[in-house]
Amino acid sequence: MTDLPRILSATAPLTLSGVPHGFAPVLLADLARAAKGRVCFVAPDAQMVDAIEQSIGYFAPELSVIRIPAWDCLPYDRASPSLRAASERLAGLHALQATPKGPQLVLTTINAVTQRTLTPFRIRQMVARLAPGERIAIDRLVALLQSNGYVRTDTVHDAGEYAVRGGIVDLFPSGEPGPLRLDFFGDEIETLRRFDTATQRTTGAVDHFLLLPASEALLDEESIKRFRGRYRELFGATATGDPLYQAVSEGRRLAGMEHWLPLFEERLVPLAEHLPEGTLWLRDGGVASAAEARFESIRDYHANRMAAAGASPGSYRPLPPDRLYITAEDWAESVTSLPIHATSAFHEPESAHVLDFGVDNARDFAPERAQNANVYEAVAKHLEQSQRKGRKRIIASYSIGARERLSGLLLDHGVKRLVPVESWQQAQGEAARGAVALAVLPLDHGFATADLELLTEQDMLGDRLVRRQKRRKSADAFLAELATLTPGDLVVHVDHGIGRYEGLTSIPVGKEPHDCVALTYAGGDKLFVPVENIDVLSRYGSGEDAVALDRLGGEAWQRRKARMKERIREIAGELLATAALRALRSAPAYEPESAGYPAFVDRFPYQETEDQDRAIADVIEDLAAGKPMDRLICGDVGFGKTEVALRAAFVAAMAGAQVALICPTTLLARQHHLNFEERFRGFPLRVGRLSRLVGTAETKATKAGLADGTIDIVIGTHALLAKGLEFKRLGLVIVDEEQRFGVVHKERLKQLKADVHVLTLTATPIPRTLQMAMSGLRELSVIQTPPVDRLAVRTYVMPWDDVVLREALLREHYRGGQTYFVVPRISDMPDMEDFLHEKVPEVRVISAHGQMSAGEVEERMSAFYERKYDVLLSTTIVESGLDIPSANTIIIHRADRFGLAQLYQLRGRVGRSKTRAYAYLTTPADRITTETADKRLKVLSDLDTLGAGFQLASHDLDIRGAGNLVGDEQSGHIKEVGFELYQSMLEDAILEAKAGGAALAPAREDWSPQINVEAPILIPDDYVPDLDLRMGLYRRINELEDKGGIEAFAAELIDRFGPLPDATQNLLTLIEVKMNCRAAGIARIDIGPRGALVSFHNDQCPNLPGLLGYVQKLGSIARLRPDSKLVIQRAWADPKARLNGALKLSQGLAKSIG
Repeated sequence: MTDLPRILSATAPLTLSGVPHGFAPVLLADLARAAKGRVCFVAPDAQMVDAIEQSIGYFAPELSVIRIPAWDCLPYDRASPSLRAASERLAGLHALQATPKGPQLVLTTINAVTQRTLTPFRIRQMVARLAPGERIAIDRLVALLQSNGYVRTDTVHDAGEYAVRGGIVDLFPSGEPGPLRLDFFGDEIETLRRFDTATQRTTGAVDHFLLLPASEALLDEESIKRFRGRYRELFGATATGDPLYQAVSEGRRLAGMEHWLPLFEERLVPLAEHLPEGTLWLRDGGVASAAEARFESIRDYHANRMAAAGASPGSYRPLPPDRLYITAEDWAESVTSLPIHATSAFHEPESAHVLDFGVDNARDFAPERAQNANVYEAVAKHLEQSQRKGRKRIIASYSIGARERLSGLLLDHGVKRLVPVESWQQAQGEAARGAVALAVLPLDHGFATADLELLTEQDMLGDRLVRRQKRRKSADAFLAELATLTPGDLVVHVDHGIGRYEGLTSIPVGKEPHDCVALTYAGGDKLFVPVENIDVLSRYGSGEDAVALDRLGGEAWQRRKARMKERIREIAGELLATAALRALRSAPAYEPESAGYPAFVDRFPYQETEDQDRAIADVIEDLAAGKPMDRLICGDVGFGKTEVALRAAFVAAMAGAQVALICPTTLLARQHHLNFEERFRGFPLRVGRLSRLVGTAETKATKAGLADGTIDIVIGTHALLAKGLEFKRLGLVIVDEEQRFGVVHKERLKQLKADVHVLTLTATPIPRTLQMAMSGLRELSVIQTPPVDRLAVRTYVMPWDDVVLREALLREHYRGGQTYFVVPRISDMPDMEDFLHEKVPEVRVISAHGQMSAGEVEERMSAFYERKYDVLLSTTIVESGLDIPSANTIIIHRADRFGLAQLYQLRGRVGRSKTRAYAYLTTPADRITTETADKRLKVLSDLDTLGAGFQLASHDLDIRGAGNLVGDEQSGHIKEVGFELYQSMLEDAILEAKAGGAALAPAREDWSPQINVEAPILIPDDYVPDLDLRMGLYRRINELEDKGGIEAFAAELIDRFGPLPDATQNLLTLIEVKMNCRAAGIARIDIGPRGALVSFHNDQCPNLPGLLGYVQKLGSIARLRPDSKLVIQRAWADPKARLNGALKLSQGLAKSIG
């Protein structure tokens, strides 16, 4: 190593040359160990900070790392920095106030350094220490949280949120690894526990924590006073009418108010003031140009805001740039005074200012890849040469799986002595003994010194996209909340048909309150369903506009339901028959070949997700089984279904079969064709295509090629299904986006596939339970994990603002990308066209909507796909659309008008490549949105992890119509009885048909026992104030299966909301009674002060001897009436005793009869 002391003692900035990116973590680790104080490294962007943070622990496990991120919004933006970024920044600044206990590295970006921060004194002053036994009134704590920038929600999921429920406060403080639950007794904190955001259950106690603010702009009295005075001083007395001024004066937070931070604070200081004298500063070579770009963008945005302010005064008054940011001169000055040493990947001759480390980039195997040569041979040869030169050899893989695959491939190519290692010390030791050390180390590029060479997977195989482990938010908890009904939704009652949900009401039964769900039917009839019987209701689904409500007591519904049952039974029968037929046929078996297949697999530049691996293994197993495959692969858009198809096609085609891939649109066909060409290059396979867009000559040649067997793979649209098409040896048919084919085409496909293998891909999710029922009828693979961590889409929810949207469109335009602009209705399009022509004349716009002919829409989409236009203005037809990697911004106008799953689908259109994608959800500038729309938008901006889409969509399956698993009449059926009920009827029918085939007893039919008892039964609204949450809890209570489930649910309620009120305890007891009744075949129990009346389901007891035995045991107080109702005479004085009686009675009956 070059002399570190020289760097540590330098007083002028040095250039450390010969430091490639892969070597930076090693150098920083060595410097941090050698330095007396902290080491601070400035990176050009957050991606480099992530990369260093992930890999440096491998080189120096004892090193502690502090991150100081920048705000993740633009200068002078309308949006505030996200809660997570603001909390991370404050937590980082706070960590700098303590004295380091060991070597410490501070990682930050140029954007974070150019932004002024609060003073160290202010940061120390802002912290409050909370611990059990401390006294603070809940309302004082709430006021403190509010002024510190925390946001109040119903359930806490993310940093910077808090929720209050009675004497319990949930809170996710900045700088803490997870959220905390504070349990108060009066004004004293009684306990302090961590809890899990996914289950909302506590996980362990904490002895104390530091409450840091969630935003740098505090709204305490002092700050508000300062802000008001300075705002008037700067912008004059007329400015007091501005929305910002009014909001802050009232103590409300406004989106984007952080951009006036200098008005709230006495003074702001550069980041360097938080780091003491002896800190060693370094910056990456790319920082110089990044700094220039940053200063330029600050000037630009400021100028744009000034120009806009001149046109419409009062809308946004920007502060001068030097108040909030440091200037270019300040930066240049601090580079020399602090000294900030620069690293550079290139070599420079040594001098007084230059220290050369003599480290090179690792050998790059790009030339071999470009010539389609065998990369592994080249690697093997290179490793041999390195050994001759006496270098230690280390290879880094991203994951254990990748390491195993790589070691297998290298062994095949003659590399000897491969040793997997667990640490950097061990790696160097093994390599010194002449072995090739295989490490799992998340490093993008390797490096080579005179005596050591580190190669990474990316150096060898080209761009790899790695899955970085990210905090997964639980999508389940979140979906449970989504499932809540909102008043006005259509619901289906098993016995009465389709009605409209009006909300929860409390109805007195006798003298006691009982929560019921109110429904309205045709003619204004009302029906009240007790909350413990909520399981008779199901959601109708979407597409509610044209649905007629049923009449209460009419027979139309029962007729429809019976008809439906018949038809569903037929469908189930057909499914079984096809499954049986398929089991008898045979098909040729195809095995992957040992040489070509691994190399083909390695061209896939991502790491497979677990589900994807499983799906691929399933398909390959099916192909080799010698029976015709019929597998359905479900996965959200962009979850890597195509890769499964590619591998299946490769295996079949290399085994000598022809493969046909059929897609619904010419565009998709084209996309697949490009994709297949790319991946199959260099293999002895010919790929042809057939569709409307292909010329006649090519079509003719392709058809001839298929007939004489010279073309191995053909990709096309319905044209492939034309009658006159001959295949010489068709072995595999792949159907993409199955949900979009019509009936006729599907019939034609069925004829094609008598004994060929069929692989079907669909993006329509399938509910879990239905998957279980289908098992054995059709092979299913579900891909639910999202692919390699594409950067999550940065989502802004904001009122319409010309300046921001113009910026967004231009930013995308200048980085060479494209933008989707989505409006809810066709009538909104002309206004938006005007906006785009007037305000953003630089971009070329094309529009598309559902009233154009299919051909025209497709042509316009093609033009957009070919990048002839920058902006696609359309209605929601893009949601089931294309994969356009260059489109990375989406603007959704009037986002409050869309459903959640729709917004999620739309947002999933962008963010499919390595660049950061943006989604702007705009709401009307001058109107207040409804509360539900607000909630929906908030949920979406929180749910930035991918992969929830699958569950989210399966929740809102109704939005796309359920996947056609079973037959084409299905969508009509769903219309008649609603989605959830249809699904459960189908499950029952399939299970029954299976049971019939195996001569088993048919499944028992389902009913919901009614228990009438005079006792308060509800979750009181002072216990769970939020109505939707309460409704969600009622739905979950009805899904409980056994006594253990009830216990666990009660524990969760106590944990989340405090001790159970009596009425809620009663509700849980009632649910247990209901379970026992179901076991004993009881339809109804009425309990009054003088006894009970028990009615059996369909008026017959399932086990008469057991019942008679029970009646005898009870003696004179029980008698069985001729109409098979059981009467019990017993005096129960109060509600508690009655409920208890019901419980004992139901337990006894369940035991004797069940």
